[in-house]
Amino acid sequence: MYTVVLICRDAYDCAHKGGVMVLAVIVACEIGFWVAVAAGLIARYVLRRPRLGAGLLVLAPVCDVVLLVATAVHLGSGATATWQHSVAAYYLGFSVAYGHRMVAWADARFAHRFANGPAPVRATGSAYTRLCWADVGRTALAVAIAGGVLLGLTAWVDDPSRTAELTGSLPLLGVILGVELLWAISSTLWPRRSPVRAG
Repeated sequence: MYTVVLICRDAYDCAHKGGVMVLAVIVACEIGFWVAVAAGLIARYVLRRPRLGAGLLVLAPVCDVVLLVATAVHLGSGATATWQHSVAAYYLGFSVAYGHRMVAWADARFAHRFANGPAPVRATGSAYTRLCWADVGRTALAVAIAGGVLLGLTAWVDDPSRTAELTGSLPLLGVILGVELLWAISSTLWPRRSPVRAG
């Protein structure tokens, strides 16, 4: 009986430590992404070295590759999938789908601050509605990528007893896309109004 307890405790500790490791990699990749973006934009606008800036910006997607490899290796080593592995798949999907937009958002602000570029404008009215529908497309892409990663990891492990968490998280992707679609519909029916200027 004592041996069984020890085995269960070791299995729990392994799964817990593995989950923490996956979360740590996710956080590190997010930090790495923004460090690469900031370094690239600083090189482009502050140091006036656009080629160096472009090279640094290319490093941002490398973080996604690192996360994918780390997650696959961890599961391939015999670990049982946890919700953290599903979060990694979700992160990969949305990072790929929204990465270019996030870089463009930061680029516009750096250009305004350091290169006399136009000030970023908060979208309203039909412009905001178009952005919302564009986000539906981006979210659909993110959902497709995340779903593909989940299914790919499931096939990679090839052990249903260890991948139930991965397949069980697939329906949530549909919910996320549904919420994004409802938001776009609401923005069509009730567009965001321009702020009222005083005076």
